[in-house]
Amino acid sequence: MTARITRATIWIPALLLPALCLAAAPGTWKIGKTPWGDPDLQGTWPISHLMAVPLQRPTQYGNRLNFTPEELAAQRKAAAAQNDRYQQEESKHQLGMGHWVESTDLPTQTSLIIDPADGQLPSQTAVGKQLSSQMGSDWNRDVFDSVADFDSWDRCITRGLPAGMFPNPYNNGIQIIQSPGYVVINVEMVHEARIIPLGKMSALDPAVKQWTGSSRGHWEGNALVVETTNFNGLTSQTNFPTRGSPKDPRASSTQMKLVERFERTGENSMTYTVTVSDPVTQTASWTAQLPWKRDDSYTIYEYACHEDNEAVRNYIVTSRYRRAHETPKPAPAAANDK
Repeated sequence: MTARITRATIWIPALLLPALCLAAAPGTWKIGKTPWGDPDLQGTWPISHLMAVPLQRPTQYGNRLNFTPEELAAQRKAAAAQNDRYQQEESKHQLGMGHWVESTDLPTQTSLIIDPADGQLPSQTAVGKQLSSQMGSDWNRDVFDSVADFDSWDRCITRGLPAGMFPNPYNNGIQIIQSPGYVVINVEMVHEARIIPLGKMSALDPAVKQWTGSSRGHWEGNALVVETTNFNGLTSQTNFPTRGSPKDPRASSTQMKLVERFERTGENSMTYTVTVSDPVTQTASWTAQLPWKRDDSYTIYEYACHEDNEAVRNYIVTSRYRRAHETPKPAPAAANDK
């Protein structure tokens, strides 16, 4: 059984994890350089500590990006109580599904989205709503007849962007590797390696469309800025397992553009920011910001998932069997029968 098959059984608790501030004090840290002179972003940057921070902000926090001290204290108390229950399970030689999302470091953010100010995704255009309604996944439908009824993640192709850069209950490893002229962002989920050329490399022909687009990077001071276009418009901008995301897919188009910014803030800290623009499917752009922390002891495992896996076939076979054996519902009585 692969991780992809078991993910449907995972429960994401309603716990918001409060925050660590990992940035170095001003003037106490300077970013290192690679042997060829670029700012050094290399290392493993797992985002497991952000699993319980919702993409969209709960409405009770309004335009506040961070918890108050009182709210943080309450979150820490809830996290401690949850972890105590884990220890109780282990003392009885039990292991509950909650261990997928143990509370460790606690970010202060009330949402990943920082713009719009209310932390909500912008409205979709009429075209965006229509395209979204045509998309499916194993999270928002129960009738399956072909692979077209599944999203690209169900099919083990990709989580898409920007969704692939957001936390999920498992496989949250992100590794950055640099070489002269290139940066590689190795994402554990669906074993994707984003190879980003730097400098003045010409843009990809607009006629060429790709699942995760075509990226070009450049340096703005010590920050890496990556612009990505040439999307094929077949992926969702969001995935439901990222807490606070819509249950239904949110369509992208071939006109979607991402601008990402990777900026080290300390020896073991980095701020990742992504702005998503798509004039075809949404009425405005939106920006998410994630505080990353380096953990080179984190092990990235193979994500053993492929498009010919048994999960998609089993969904289709089971869906067809269930519908073939359903008891027909009685027709409503006609008015003159009463």
